Amino acid sequence: MKPVQTYNLAKETKIEVIDRFQLILEIFARRASTKEAQLQIQLAKLKYELAHAKERVKLAKMEEQPGFMGLGAYEVDVYYEAVKRQIHTIQGKLKKIRKKRSLHRKRRAELGFTTISLAGYTNAGKSSLFNALTEENVRVDIGLFTTLSTTTRIIDLFGKKALLTDTVGFIDRLPLSLIEAFHSTLEETIFSDLILLVLDLSEPEDMIKKKLSCCLDTIEKIGATGIPIVTVLNKIDLLSKEKVEQKVELLKNEAQNIVPLSALHKTNIDALKSELTNFLKPYIQVSFILPINDGSLSFLSHLFTHANVQKVDYEGDSMSVIFEAVPEFADYVKGCVEKLDGAIKAVNQ
Repeated sequence: MKPVQTYNLAKETKIEVIDRFQLILEIFARRASTKEAQLQIQLAKLKYELAHAKERVKLAKMEEQPGFMGLGAYEVDVYYEAVKRQIHTIQGKLKKIRKKRSLHRKRRAELGFTTISLAGYTNAGKSSLFNALTEENVRVDIGLFTTLSTTTRIIDLFGKKALLTDTVGFIDRLPLSLIEAFHSTLEETIFSDLILLVLDLSEPEDMIKKKLSCCLDTIEKIGATGIPIVTVLNKIDLLSKEKVEQKVELLKNEAQNIVPLSALHKTNIDALKSELTNFLKPYIQVSFILPINDGSLSFLSHLFTHANVQKVDYEGDSMSVIFEAVPEFADYVKGCVEKLDGAIKAVNQ
């Protein structure tokens, strides 16, 4: 709505009136738990105010309710410049956060891990699926936009490792300014190797199709077109087997690489992991020998977390290790082995 429409409705009803954009921002504000999410919400609010500056100032001079938008007697140019300064300040803070995230992403890229981004309509069960795959416990509830900032963890796919990132949920007709404000969060999807798109299969068929279309449109808007997609049809525990099969059949021509499951009960999680392994980078096998000391034992613990360690033999004061990993991580391990006075025994493609 235009500010004058909001003002007139508020004047007639004697209650606060907000439009759809402001409602989404209000929900976002209540969900924001990190500094980055809070800054992004402030940025979106200020950009909204900037777009309506002239009308806001005009209304502020008309006997509006006390404190309406906090404008007082500001002139348009004064108010406009004040908002612009606040926007510039927040953008500077977000730029620093984005730079830090970029460094983390560069580090992950150097290690060569396949990166997977969880995407989907809000409240489809992304965070529940994240917990099921990582065996962690990020916040989950039935409200909208529980996740407003990213969380990244290593997941194990039958011995092979990948990085999984939980991101903000999509919503139909998401305002462009919100997409811009949450760019640093959504860009995790842009730079991923694979998108794990989550849909709520328990909803009516027309609603599922509508939300699928919305998600695909949003993926296109943020510039992630071309990235492979695995589509998770979540909440099958709420449906009969026949109904699940019927809905899967309905969506098979519209969604890519479908896997029906229940994230809550971890039903078919192994089937999803198996599907994900089809998109992982190829592994190579490496064997090396290291002297046994505190440094090498600490490094071995790190290796178990980041690679598929197949065998460890202890022989006197040394240990022999065989592991599988992507070539980039294998190169990183070779450098560490040399620093620890060890030696590479063999590399098999």
